[in-house]
Amino acid sequence: MHTQFFGNFLLNKGVITPEQLIEVLKIQSSTHKKFGTLAIHSGYMSASEVADVYITQTHYDKHFGELAMELGYLTPAQVDKLLTIQLPNYMLLGQILVDQKILTHIELENLITEYKSEYEIYDLDLLEEQKNMVDKLLSSLYLPEDLPQAQNIISYLTLLFNNLVRFIGEDFTPLNVMTLPEVPTNFCVSQVVDGTFAFLSALDMDHETALAFASRYVDEEFEEFDEYVSASMEDFLNLHNGLFSVNMSNDYTLELHLQPPTIHENTILSTDSPAYLLPIIYSFGTINFIFSVTKS
Repeated sequence: MHTQFFGNFLLNKGVITPEQLIEVLKIQSSTHKKFGTLAIHSGYMSASEVADVYITQTHYDKHFGELAMELGYLTPAQVDKLLTIQLPNYMLLGQILVDQKILTHIELENLITEYKSEYEIYDLDLLEEQKNMVDKLLSSLYLPEDLPQAQNIISYLTLLFNNLVRFIGEDFTPLNVMTLPEVPTNFCVSQVVDGTFAFLSALDMDHETALAFASRYVDEEFEEFDEYVSASMEDFLNLHNGLFSVNMSNDYTLELHLQPPTIHENTILSTDSPAYLLPIIYSFGTINFIFSVTKS
């Protein structure tokens, strides 16, 4: 998750432009290999075993290596070996910035030092495992100070970023959150979640971005926008909210109930409470994630 935060940091500092970031993300997407792909290339797992882990991830909020060990496909030693092969994302992002002559090595080193100092990060490689650090980064970079039930929303966004990495790809950078009374939509899928912590969440994007999003999600190339693309977006949002509901039940004994997803197209999405809009830049387009906590 570190690359996504660092990209936002560079944008806020004015070091790179959104256009430069998109180009870097495209290069990163074509360069970086997923953990499952590395496991196949290393001869540790078969394609069917990797597919089984990906399917299992739709039911459990766990990393690929963790599930692969639980399912008996990898040993701890093999996971450690693959982690050493897989270049950390922040290093890959920095190397691309230098290769593209956007930054010098010295500038990159100074920016990493400033980033670590500003957010009290002591070991970039261990960021994924340091939950308190991730929470602090989310609060500092993305969340308004007056946000209601902030801790629940931090948990929600942490899972959202993880699920985007797992099911869509890690070549993205979240921008800063905007608070809006209402949100104009392109093609939008929303879902209401009722219960102890009630909220509305939504994904909004243009048709071209939706095609790429759905193609990645189902691992099948869509050539035109149709009901299958729409269904893929609905399924991702429903899957994500379902995993969040399970986590909240297990961790905090909060009972949540999902309503069926709803489609909005070229209209205004209005909510009873303030809506928070989080733009997420992918190499293939921008996804607008919308979140609104229901008034008690």
